[in-house]
Amino acid sequence: MKNLRRKTLAAASAATLGVGLALTGGLASAAAAGPDTSYLVLAPQGANTSKAAARVAAAKGTVVASYDQIGVLVVRSTNPDFATQVAGAGVDSVATTAGLGTALDEGETVEISAADVAAATGDPTKEPLYGQQWDMNMIHVPQAHAVNSGSANVVVGVLDSGISSSHPDLATQIAKDKSTSCIGGVTNTTEAAWNPTTSDHGTHVAGTIAAAVNGVGVTGIAPGVKVAAVKVVNDDGYIFPEAAVCGFMWAADHGMQLTNNSYYIDPWELNCKNDPRQRPVWQAVQRAIRYSQSKGVLNVASAGNSNYDLAHKITDTGSPNNGTPENRENLTNACLDLPAEAPGVVTVGAVGPTGEKSYYSSYGQGVIDVTAPGGDTRYRTQGARSTSTDAILSTTFNTATRTNGWGYKQGTSMSGPHATGVAALALSAHPGMTPGQLSSFLERTSVAQSCPSGVYNPVPLLGDAYDATCSGGARNGFYGAGMVDAYNVVK
Repeated sequence: MKNLRRKTLAAASAATLGVGLALTGGLASAAAAGPDTSYLVLAPQGANTSKAAARVAAAKGTVVASYDQIGVLVVRSTNPDFATQVAGAGVDSVATTAGLGTALDEGETVEISAADVAAATGDPTKEPLYGQQWDMNMIHVPQAHAVNSGSANVVVGVLDSGISSSHPDLATQIAKDKSTSCIGGVTNTTEAAWNPTTSDHGTHVAGTIAAAVNGVGVTGIAPGVKVAAVKVVNDDGYIFPEAAVCGFMWAADHGMQLTNNSYYIDPWELNCKNDPRQRPVWQAVQRAIRYSQSKGVLNVASAGNSNYDLAHKITDTGSPNNGTPENRENLTNACLDLPAEAPGVVTVGAVGPTGEKSYYSSYGQGVIDVTAPGGDTRYRTQGARSTSTDAILSTTFNTATRTNGWGYKQGTSMSGPHATGVAALALSAHPGMTPGQLSSFLERTSVAQSCPSGVYNPVPLLGDAYDATCSGGARNGFYGAGMVDAYNVVK
């Protein structure tokens, strides 16, 4: 997941949102055409979209996707005055989603060579590369698999950059009939559309959740479940809010019980719902999340890679990310990291091989729900230099050579799917839980971790750049309810 303030070596996806204003206006004028621009048009809460659609047409816009269940329209228009002219009866607010954005910041993928894969022995009772998956032992995956390795009735939506359908560890794991591209807020179910084109981020995430136990490569946490590719990151590395809305709605209406989300809605790194520029996007995304929850979906999201205290938001000097940043000060908790801080979403922090908070992981008392392995390749807490093998090994897809493989990434983008995989095992062992029950069960079965004393700095050679202070007791700002545990949810 993308970091909130500074770039780090972290697997991350970025999203964009536009400046949204609730405005008043009349019919479209004969002004010269402008660039083809995307908008979110929101009907009043609880109202249908018929009146809003009529105003869209009158303002020379075209509805490209209609989410009537939540009163949201995805619209394109070349009318430069569209935002002003569409407002009126039947329209609650409008947001342009064009022209603002931050490219996907994945950091580095450290690939394993073909020779290393061929030479790997691991444990003959497991996958060849299992010996390098320290994260699986940390959350007791082998013990869990002896009891339950997942049910094919559980489908996890991976809202990300697509999943390689030709990967030997994933080809049998993908629910192709439930996969789609949501780029532009419009669904496209062709296999080519939801495969990766410029990023292997989604392929890596999917492997952590459900890579097959087949004598090839790695194992996933829940190899018995299915994953669905819900592609929301476009070829330029952006996730616009209409794609996120589409993703949540698609998962809700296609029988998924879980989604994994390793991104935030950009370019406002902290999206302030009390700011009229940003509120329409907050409203649209929140409506989609609530709808998915009503359909039985638990959404899991990464906390971010900025070592940022999400419980004490004061300043935001990095928004918007694609232009001249504004120095926003004296912020309140009305400014949220979306979707991680949306109500009902499970927010996941990251730890490294020592089990302590990863240097980059954002945190916050009352914000972090659980923690999971995400990797830490800077320095271990005791000061010893770490290596790429202290990141997370999973499935990869080289978009330049169009070849499948395995490699290391790190970030809360990697801890999120660990929690999602454990939740998938929990549903497999205990079917029928509601999203609220599953979220509570995931927390109750986590292993509590105490706060480190004093100011925590796992990277002492870099000074105070990664200082962090943990607050709370058994449930705290670094680890939430604790480390997710695969065995505890199935035993």
